Amino acid sequence: MAIALSQFDEVRLDRVSRDFGTLNALRNINLTIKRREFIALLGPSGCGKSTTLNCIAGLLPVTGGSIWLDKNRVDTLRPEERGFGMVFQNYALFPHLNVRQNIGFGLKMRGTPKAEMERKIDEALNLVRLQGQGHKLPGQLSGGQQQRVAIARAIVIEPPLVLMDEPLSNLDAKLRLEMRAEIRRIHNELGATTIYVTHDQDEALSLADRIVVLSDGVVRQVGTPKELYEAPAHLDVADFMGFRNKLKGTVIASDGSRAVLDVEGSKIGGVSREPVPVGASAYVAIRPDDLVAGEPGPNSLAVTVDTIEYRGREFVGTARSAGNLELVFRSHYMVEPGTPIHLRTGEERTLVFAEPV
Repeated sequence: MAIALSQFDEVRLDRVSRDFGTLNALRNINLTIKRREFIALLGPSGCGKSTTLNCIAGLLPVTGGSIWLDKNRVDTLRPEERGFGMVFQNYALFPHLNVRQNIGFGLKMRGTPKAEMERKIDEALNLVRLQGQGHKLPGQLSGGQQQRVAIARAIVIEPPLVLMDEPLSNLDAKLRLEMRAEIRRIHNELGATTIYVTHDQDEALSLADRIVVLSDGVVRQVGTPKELYEAPAHLDVADFMGFRNKLKGTVIASDGSRAVLDVEGSKIGGVSREPVPVGASAYVAIRPDDLVAGEPGPNSLAVTVDTIEYRGREFVGTARSAGNLELVFRSHYMVEPGTPIHLRTGEERTLVFAEPV
């Protein structure tokens, strides 16, 4: 690969904060990113993930803490002095410039000699698989092709860090899947270091080496996709990692690593990462995939089906308990709305969390 990104050992955020008046958008963010890592910043709207990315890029000044590239402090530098590559949600291409001119814009601003600039543009076009498209205007390209141009423009300047702010959110489902694979391929071929903002857990799981889950401006958990998927540390992290069913109950048995809750008179047990005392209020968290319609028994709850949707290979339904708890479940067969059923879950696939303070 001819494009050679600037190298470093780590990017470090040290107690980074960002305030907007009285609003604390980021609060004491500590994070270390190693060279060649693909990091996903994941969380719901308003959690601080784009604010974090913009502070790293220099588009927003920090109001507390510092950002370091190895031993060099960069939060005091202007965006252009940091030299990072940025891919925006809306692509931010110049509509009056063709593909080659868009890709080469950063190089031109740096005064790169023309022959070198043309060579690097060719290399970037090859990398994003847009050979033969250089003469076209952005309006003549598909959404996926425009996104490739935006990626090529970000990497052609050979940045030490590539920043991506929800780059696939404007694409349809098929294109999102295709571009997801392309982004990871480009990252691997370049040996890049990438920080990627998304609200989509599937994107984060499939792309990232590590996922950083944010909530209300703080880091809630950092881990590999497997760690986050299988062992979320907090109820809000579990919710964002697909544990859509959160049922409140009272702890009736606990041995430190497992607990059983009374949920509307039913006994539902699961794995607890922290001890929950008997008599305390707590939650069981269950993925829709792990709720199965079946006979009454351990770890089951009586419900009535509210809605059912056909999704091709399966049905996805919502159901409601006598105490008005709503559950989302999946089924391999049609269940008519209004049908009383029991939804069962395996104890190993159920998580128990103490009630948030």
